[in-house]
Amino acid sequence: MNKMKKIGLTALAASLVSVSAQAAEVSVSGGSGITFASGNDGVVGNPWSMTDNLTFSWGGELDNGMTVDMSFLLDNSDGNSIFDNRSLAIGMGDAGTLTFWGSSGSGVVGSFDDRTPNAYEESWNGGDSPNQGHSAGNMFYYTNALDAATIHASFTHGGSSDGSYDNSTEIGVVVNATDSLEVYGAVGTDKGGNSATADVDNTIIGAKFTMGAATLGVQVNEADSSTANADEEFAAWSISYAVSEDMSISFGQSEINYEASTTASQESTGIAASYTMGSMTLAGVMNSIDNQNLTGATGSGNQDANTDTFEVNLSFAF
Repeated sequence: MNKMKKIGLTALAASLVSVSAQAAEVSVSGGSGITFASGNDGVVGNPWSMTDNLTFSWGGELDNGMTVDMSFLLDNSDGNSIFDNRSLAIGMGDAGTLTFWGSSGSGVVGSFDDRTPNAYEESWNGGDSPNQGHSAGNMFYYTNALDAATIHASFTHGGSSDGSYDNSTEIGVVVNATDSLEVYGAVGTDKGGNSATADVDNTIIGAKFTMGAATLGVQVNEADSSTANADEEFAAWSISYAVSEDMSISFGQSEINYEASTTASQESTGIAASYTMGSMTLAGVMNSIDNQNLTGATGSGNQDANTDTFEVNLSFAF
């Protein structure tokens, strides 16, 4: 996004680090958009919505060569003005970057949930999502690029008053095996789960192959829960094509299988497109989702829905 404003600063706060900093700069970027989302059975309510956000970023280089960058997001998309996505990133040169997420942190498993290529949204958008692993505030996230491989790691302290929640750790790697082939994987244990009711072991394996303007991706996930009949398996594939520098299209399919015998597998198919002109982007997706909302044979209401959804979004960045 284009920077709206820059303000020169002379130093970072002495309480932040014990060494002096070079001149830093503050920048503000943001965006807004209008979305129309509708469909059959599983979609209800007003189809129109609006998003808006401002991201404030500032930082600088320390006299020991390290960098410190801070960021927070002012986001009103949920109807309540809140400061969100607060983070502090410490750049350590060849030793990588350590980021502390004060709020809205996503662990490695959540970041890798579905890396298959798409022009706008995944094929399962509007239905159930793959397991997100451990995502929380006050989380450490580490990255380091080592030649053809990039290492990812996240850590969240258990933090319960009675000591019943253990620490959650997730690790991932992305390898550019050749100029056209990327392979990746992630593992991690969500200790206590996001709801603090179960431990979940997550495994992710995937690959993307690029040939000219086309990119093909495949991925499989497994989530093994300590709760009986709560395991999940996710599989997805998709292909995207860059029609031009400004326009992309994609087609993909995915399936989530549930261990519970009363829960039918969610099967999704989606096609998406996006077109960018300067700071404006027009994007849309049409998804067909069978057995939406974790449906089983005994579901009722919007459960058991085979839902066709579509979404169109017009967004502006500055």
